[in-house]
Amino acid sequence: MTRLLTVAAAQLGPVQRHHTRAEVVDRLITLLRDAHRHGAELVVYPELALTTFFPRWYVDDIAEADHWYETSMPNDDTQALFDEATGLGVGICLGYAWKETRDDGSVHRWNVQTLVERDGRTVATYKKTHIPGHEHHEPDRPFQHAERYYFEPSPDGFGVWPAFGGRIGMMICNDRRWPESYRVMGLQGVEMILCGYNTPIHYVPDPSQDILQGFHNALVMQSGAYQNGTWVVGVAKGGVEEGVDSLGQSMIVAPSGQIVAQALTTDDELVIARCDLDWCARYTGTLFDFDRYRRPEVYTRITAQRGVEIT
Repeated sequence: MTRLLTVAAAQLGPVQRHHTRAEVVDRLITLLRDAHRHGAELVVYPELALTTFFPRWYVDDIAEADHWYETSMPNDDTQALFDEATGLGVGICLGYAWKETRDDGSVHRWNVQTLVERDGRTVATYKKTHIPGHEHHEPDRPFQHAERYYFEPSPDGFGVWPAFGGRIGMMICNDRRWPESYRVMGLQGVEMILCGYNTPIHYVPDPSQDILQGFHNALVMQSGAYQNGTWVVGVAKGGVEEGVDSLGQSMIVAPSGQIVAQALTTDDELVIARCDLDWCARYTGTLFDFDRYRRPEVYTRITAQRGVEIT
């Protein structure tokens, strides 16, 4: 029996600083209902979907930024979204900032995605692994990219979970640029990877890359999908947010590496595809039969070495 999963990439347009969570959740619910009308069983939202992309501002006392973080999920602001999704029988994957205070008093701040099944059961919460940007205030920038100040990297890495009739993995934004992200999940038999992102058009360290943002976005997701025989769902928050122009181009990529659906705007927009999870085996059972063809004994540098070493 063919395993089909209809997925909606629920792209968001800008979320400005003055927008409340209630306003954003209303937008998420509108997209959810529209996706349900089109037969979607899973709706994937962007990275940091509930707020503006706050790492573009630096504050001396990080506690001043606490209002951007969630401390429970669902909570009073998001419960309506979770209730609507469960009532419709649609799963969701939601990106947000998470603040965790542990019993020992330590505080941890993460960039996360939570995956929820169609019956409302939480499958998993994934923490972003590859944190880009900088740790310190860089006032000469036109805008900050202080993710390494606001978030710590995941200690857990990449998991794959049985859900939606298949094997589902998650990654967030910069994770998609690293081939190891896909391969670690590929080695766990992943069949669909869900990825929310916020990508500014202007890359301050090297503006020559600005014109290539869309190309690089597609390149990494298409190659990751093909080389690991998996579906990839990439979902943006795009448009001009607080004066910063961000890439849209949300897309759904097949295990062949082909883009089967892509956003046409940088506004709130649904991108929907009916995904055959059995299509993965056409690649993982042939050209990318890992058990037959991989040579892990000659890849030891990948995990034994961090930076470049010239010998």
